[in-house]
Amino acid sequence: MDRRSFLGAMAGLVPATAFAHSAAFAQGAALASRPLAIGAISAPNSLDPHFYQSPTNNQTLRQIFDPLLTEDADGRLRPLLAQSWRALDDLTWEFTLRPGVRFHDGTPLTPDDVAFTIERVPNVLNSPGSFAPYVRNIAAVDVIDATRFRIRSKTPNPYLDRDFTNLYILSRKIHADAATADFTSGKLAVGTGAFRYAGFTVGQQIELDRNPDFWGTPTGWSRIRTRFIPDAGARVAGLLAGDLDLIDGVPVQDVAHLAADPKVAIFSVASATSVYLFPDASRDQSPFVTDRAGQPLDRNPLKDPRVRKALSLAIDRKGIVEKLLLGQGIPADQFAPPPAPDRLPGRPAPVADPVRAKQLLAEAGYPDGFGLTIHGPSGFFTSDVAVLQAVAQGFSRIGVDTKVETLPIATFFSRATNRDFALFMTTYATTNSAELLRQVVLTKNPDTGAGPFNRQHYSNPKVDGPLLAALRDFDADRRVGLLRQALAALDEDTGVIPVFYPRFNWAGRKNYVRFTPGNAFGHTNAVFTDPV
Repeated sequence: MDRRSFLGAMAGLVPATAFAHSAAFAQGAALASRPLAIGAISAPNSLDPHFYQSPTNNQTLRQIFDPLLTEDADGRLRPLLAQSWRALDDLTWEFTLRPGVRFHDGTPLTPDDVAFTIERVPNVLNSPGSFAPYVRNIAAVDVIDATRFRIRSKTPNPYLDRDFTNLYILSRKIHADAATADFTSGKLAVGTGAFRYAGFTVGQQIELDRNPDFWGTPTGWSRIRTRFIPDAGARVAGLLAGDLDLIDGVPVQDVAHLAADPKVAIFSVASATSVYLFPDASRDQSPFVTDRAGQPLDRNPLKDPRVRKALSLAIDRKGIVEKLLLGQGIPADQFAPPPAPDRLPGRPAPVADPVRAKQLLAEAGYPDGFGLTIHGPSGFFTSDVAVLQAVAQGFSRIGVDTKVETLPIATFFSRATNRDFALFMTTYATTNSAELLRQVVLTKNPDTGAGPFNRQHYSNPKVDGPLLAALRDFDADRRVGLLRQALAALDEDTGVIPVFYPRFNWAGRKNYVRFTPGNAFGHTNAVFTDPV
């Protein structure tokens, strides 16, 4: 069955409650006065759902706002605000909204709100990671009746339904003139979600109250208080002291002993996240690259694919996962994470080979190596600083004298977007290769919104060609073949350097909260929790 037929069938078969935590909600109604205290590793920088496409922002805002569709932990599409959807032809999709949905202030949800959302997304100012690629190809929204509408694309887009898992729907009536600051202040943080805004202190905490008029199954929590605690030890201490009910980013060294604690439950999921290094392969000169004496080089060694390959071979991925992460991850064999069905099949992870790495450096004209400072965020994912230090040690062993600089999350991503770094470490989470490639390595184009996370301005026609063809092809088998061509070209060029795929772990009070990972992206929010 091809993708179009499959989706039409799924739209008719998936019931409205398919994505609910139905087994626990009989209890939930009786326990609706209970609060939930969460300790999260990282904080959102805004409550505007269209400002920044980041895991931290998305996981927080999923509690206030809803998309049309969502992905479950296996990457399957599930209905949310849209109860059914289908592709009518290569350029037209039809959606039917769930009837009776209202925003927190009582405003009804209409197809025109979807049209407004599509109009707003590319016009959000100063976005460090835009949602625009999801809507740039949309030609028009045709309203059929009070719940049905059709989306017409400029060119075929077999991923249009999946694109709408990333877009939270706003109201034209409520949000027509909304600026990003109006959301972050709480003034217009008004959605259709299970929780209502109650307070937000940037970088510190967010408070949410139960939405009594939620369109879905009612939550069992009266109030959610999420504190943003980048220090792992403080999160664990807060849990054990009873100040927190649920924490994310459980330190790898604490997983086993917390699992053995009769008062604590561990919840885990194999992720769809790639942790990778992004080298500056485009500029003739790059910051933070020097000779061994610390003097600037007249040319950028990272432009040479042999140098990038040498750096990849210097990384002991197996050692990082087994020794540093204590098995809480998988060594990366390619950029696309394991849940992606269109990834390259049957590839072993590269084995560290410092001898071959030194040979490649010599072939590229750097027999004595060079100096390099690599950058990364601090408190972005579990053991992020330790992983970056392990990478630096591997580089230094092949003659690339490497220093490490880590920065607070907001500062790091702002500077990465400004191209301040020669090589940096970050992550991307997705269950399909097309999304990964078009967001991170497709040649950047501000006019079309292509490559919003291509912060190093990487450009490779051998990647772009098959990728762009795949993004227009409704034939599933042909599309997978094209995506694998693009992945193979990226791997051959070492345009990015994948390191590992993390495993996400949460810990909670065993007799108080149950956490069911609602997707493979490591998102932490109350939507995925039930009272015990």
